[in-house]
Amino acid sequence: MSGEDTLMGGRVRLLQGHDGYRAAIDPVLLAASVAAKNGQQVLELGCGGGAAALCLAVRVAGLRVTGLDVQADLVDLARRSAALNELSDRVSFLAGDLLSPPAHIIAGSFDHVMANPPYQSADNGHPPPDPGKALANVEGAAALGHWIDCGIRMVRDKGHISLIHRADRIDEIIACMGGKLGAITIVPLWPGQGKPAKRVIVQGRKGVSSRAVIHPGLVLHDGDGAYTAAAAAVLEDGAALPV
Repeated sequence: MSGEDTLMGGRVRLLQGHDGYRAAIDPVLLAASVAAKNGQQVLELGCGGGAAALCLAVRVAGLRVTGLDVQADLVDLARRSAALNELSDRVSFLAGDLLSPPAHIIAGSFDHVMANPPYQSADNGHPPPDPGKALANVEGAAALGHWIDCGIRMVRDKGHISLIHRADRIDEIIACMGGKLGAITIVPLWPGQGKPAKRVIVQGRKGVSSRAVIHPGLVLHDGDGAYTAAAAAVLEDGAALPV
């Protein structure tokens, strides 16, 4: 069973199962951070039900997005959501494993690669009882380094790779990117003013050697729990998150 939800203030219609993995704000924030342009090609690894891919395609006219996910049932929902948003001509979803991608996903052919990998490592994770949630939340055969290496293979020279992940795994992310990507930018996502970041967006570029930068980041909530004006602009109004 699936039902329809909306993202970005109703700009995106998204079909989601009542059980299993359900998209929250992380894919919206990830998509907002990708500075893609009309006519470019974007690959999303681990696209799930298509939330990030659809948000990005709605925000950037003329963009072409390909999503890849190992869960065929989520890929089916993503395709149906693309049709609901009249985006099937620009957004496509494929079932497959990033450890052995389908042959027609050609290495070095994408301007941007984005991903929201599982947040828990296989050795530290406590898998939820639902199999779909377990696949989305805990690493399987593809560890964090495999996700980053796949992104590096798929992106073209000078292209961008963008991840959203847990802040407490930033050391692993930087270690996996080190020597392979330059111009690494870390964007903390603060849950509230004065609170430690729980999520980060990390971006890097292939074939450049610029030094790393820590971005001012985005504060998500005011003291009363409502979105800050800056967060609402991204999450509700469909604004970009400049990185």
